[in-house]
Amino acid sequence: MNRNDTEFMVQKIRTQYMEKNSTQKELDLLRELDAEVKRPANVFGYIFGGIGAVIMGAGMSLVMTDIGTQLGIGNSLPVGIAVGIVGMLMAIINYPIHKTILSSRKEKYAERILALSEKIMNNTNS
Repeated sequence: MNRNDTEFMVQKIRTQYMEKNSTQKELDLLRELDAEVKRPANVFGYIFGGIGAVIMGAGMSLVMTDIGTQLGIGNSLPVGIAVGIVGMLMAIINYPIHKTILSSRKEKYAERILALSEKIMNNTNS
């Protein structure tokens, strides 16, 4: 480890034990608010997109394997295509829904975040 790496590690550990001033507390609050804005949209996107991918995969499996016959489906090709299309549509609409949720959350929290960020910026410039 060279000297710069050592100094960086020491400073990183040292800051964990230092008392936080008001600007650092406000910065932590700003990070929390930012996470509060983004978290619901991200959770929705991951869950809905994952479900869509699984459904699309199930449709592909019905088309490409003999699972349909084991499930008692005589001709699994049309059923597999339909299930795959449903999953594909879910994956396609996932991003627009994610953007809509995110923009509505940004509108809801914009005033608080902008006020807090302006306060932090004014404190650091003083």
